[in-house]
Amino acid sequence: MDIVQNSIRAGASLTTIRVAESVPDDTLSITVTDNGCGMSEEQVRSVIDPFFTTRTTRKVGLGVPLFKMEAEMTGGSFSIDSKLGEGTTLTAVFKPSHVDMIPLGDIGSVIHLLITCNPELDFLYIRSKQAADGAEKQAALDTRELREQLGEIPFSEPEVSAWIRDYIAEMDGEINA
Repeated sequence: MDIVQNSIRAGASLTTIRVAESVPDDTLSITVTDNGCGMSEEQVRSVIDPFFTTRTTRKVGLGVPLFKMEAEMTGGSFSIDSKLGEGTTLTAVFKPSHVDMIPLGDIGSVIHLLITCNPELDFLYIRSKQAADGAEKQAALDTRELREQLGEIPFSEPEVSAWIRDYIAEMDGEINA
C-alpha cells in the first residue's frame, strides 16, 4: 500500500501492480510501475534511506527501505528505475521458501482499497503464477476497461465495489488453484 501511495503522491494517473510467482524459480516478484513525475538519479539513490522523504508531514520514509529490506532478507533483490517526467518502476523479488519470507497477506483487499479510494486514478493489477510443471496462469483487472463499461457509475458505488472485491478474490483464487 505504501509503495503505491508513493505513486499517487508522484502524480501518477496509471499505476500497474504486478505480482508474479514462479514455483520452479522459487520467486515472488512484486513490481509497481507508475507514470508519475519520476525521480532524479540523486533521489533514486536516496530513496532507500529511511531518513529521506519528500513528504513535509514527517521526517522519515520507511516504505521503500522496508520493501527493499524484506526482499533482500529472503535472498531476493530490489531495484528502482526512474526518469524525471516519465515515472518509476520498483521491483522486489522474494524467495518464498526462505525462513525470513513474510507472508504476502491479503493483497486483494489492498488493490480493492486503492481502486475504490482513488476513483480518479487508474490501476492495472496483474497476477501470474508459474506452477512446478511449468504451466502458467495469468489474470488481470484494468480499471480503464471498467471505466469504459461503467460510464459515470463510480467504483465506490456499493454494488461496483463489491463486484471489484469479488473479482479480485476470484482472480487470485484461480491463479493459486
